[in-house]
Amino acid sequence: MHETQWWHPSRHADRRPLLLARNRIQASIRGWLAERDFIEVDPCALQVSPGNEAHLHAFATEAIGHDGSPRAMYLHTSPEFAMKKLLAAGEPRIAAFAHVWRNRERGPTHSPEFSMLEWYRAGEDYTVLMQDCAAFLQIAATATGAKTLQNKGITCDPFAPFERLSVAEAFARHAGIDLLATCGAGGATDAAALRTQCAAQGFRLSDDDTWSDMLSKVLVERVEPHLGHGRPTMLDRYPAAEAALARPAADDPRVAERFEVYACGIELANGFGELTDPAEQRRRFIAEMDEKERVYGERYPLDEDFLAALAFMPPASGIALGFDRLVMLATGAPRIDDVLWTPVA
Repeated sequence: MHETQWWHPSRHADRRPLLLARNRIQASIRGWLAERDFIEVDPCALQVSPGNEAHLHAFATEAIGHDGSPRAMYLHTSPEFAMKKLLAAGEPRIAAFAHVWRNRERGPTHSPEFSMLEWYRAGEDYTVLMQDCAAFLQIAATATGAKTLQNKGITCDPFAPFERLSVAEAFARHAGIDLLATCGAGGATDAAALRTQCAAQGFRLSDDDTWSDMLSKVLVERVEPHLGHGRPTMLDRYPAAEAALARPAADDPRVAERFEVYACGIELANGFGELTDPAEQRRRFIAEMDEKERVYGERYPLDEDFLAALAFMPPASGIALGFDRLVMLATGAPRIDDVLWTPVA
């Protein structure tokens, strides 16, 4: 049994080149960020709220005060809340390599504890983040000497100009669905209309599938597998109902300034033109927690300090990148555990 464990000398010898490549990629990205006046910060992982997205699951713990009184706390699912407080405090460009924790996640590209590279640009448009991501893909390939990123026989040339594709365009191209016909301004959605289109395209649906459930099925089954083939894809302009912490697009209130980065069919990053309206953010958080309670029977508290800080936060763009996944693609490693120095047991 011990020969299969990551700490066995023979197994470590196989993994060590991948781990040293990981360090080279991280050092190169740190250098790139420093050259552009990013300040590297170190957000605390222990928070009063782990994040407020319905389908993200946290690790809960308990802090004991000096008087013995307990307080519920959580390991963050992202350093986002803490880093945006630093933007509110006046930091213009910040970045972090943060360990984050997500429960109910384990598989070839998922670990319950993983490393997230998150960075923010105050006063800059979210499309600049696309250029940043393209640079990091190239840095990773250069650090490993790879000509292409690879996963399960799929290749992606990080040096090729990236594809920028809206979610609506991707749904039309890969699933034959007119997504914006089911979207209204401000996040209103028409589940019946999307159900009709999905059924016509052969999707198997449950009677209780919501509009968001159906969107997710189409994305996972028909769209994502085609993204990032040959060149990176920036999947842009998510519907407003899926905006999370992103602001609405100025030219179309049906969509938001949100994009995701794909290479070799793998999602690598999720970026926003950041929402800074505390009232709207509170409304979205409550709606997300209502959905979480409906589906999973639990909800997380809101970080009231974060909502208060939004009133001081400047216009900004921000993004989180799964650093371990980037290392996987640059080294050709088949599993995320292969590129973690000490994988979760």
